[in-house]
Amino acid sequence: MPSPFPGMNPYLEQATVWQDFHHRLIAMAADSLGSQLLPRYFVKIEEHLYVHEMDENDRPFAGRADVAVSEGAEFPATPGLAAVLDAPARVRVPTTFDFERTAFLEIRDRNRAQLITIIELLSPSNKLKERDREQFLAKREQLLESTTNLIAIDLLRGGPRLPWKALSPCDYYVVVSQASERPEAGFWPLRLRDPLPVIPVPLAPGDPPASLNLKQILDRVYDSAGYGFYIYRSAPEPALSAEDAAWAQQFLPPSN
Repeated sequence: MPSPFPGMNPYLEQATVWQDFHHRLIAMAADSLGSQLLPRYFVKIEEHLYVHEMDENDRPFAGRADVAVSEGAEFPATPGLAAVLDAPARVRVPTTFDFERTAFLEIRDRNRAQLITIIELLSPSNKLKERDREQFLAKREQLLESTTNLIAIDLLRGGPRLPWKALSPCDYYVVVSQASERPEAGFWPLRLRDPLPVIPVPLAPGDPPASLNLKQILDRVYDSAGYGFYIYRSAPEPALSAEDAAWAQQFLPPSN
């Protein structure tokens, strides 16, 4: 069963759903492109790795007071060795770092493994977390100065937009930055009620672009993941305006 919304389904933006949706959409897009591009090109799923120092209140601890040596099992003394003394105090050792992985796509030339195109589906980390956003933008700048094509797909209403110039107001958008056309790039601004587009996927000079049917891919993910059975139990994140919420009501399954 396809997603009932004509475009992006705002219920997929919930924090409890998004990560699963992100991974599934990337994998489905890879399959769709692979069927078009093989054997001239191959499509790889790669990952960004973000390292976060965890907040003091959220850190799990590797040591606990109830396993202190003074309360542990007694062992027989070994002749000739000095007695083992208990430490005068106990400390807790924090597990300091958390690791977040975000998938993206690479299209490479089969003969030379040259990187041709990168496809990014933006995540909350790219938009909301300051250090992750800076890291992501630094990589984007490197790509925009190279001969690699870049596609950025933003299906999240929340958070600030990436700093594209002349970005018009919209809920979602797609940017297709073909290396040969820079500094200009194709731009698809999308409102909640707009259908998702079929976008071109630029390849090496001289080769016609592939295509990515975003609505078709979203529908396949929605169906295979069974989202229709549980995502409507909670409201969209961020909340819809009163007008959009009334409009969205017509697409909800009858039991919700």
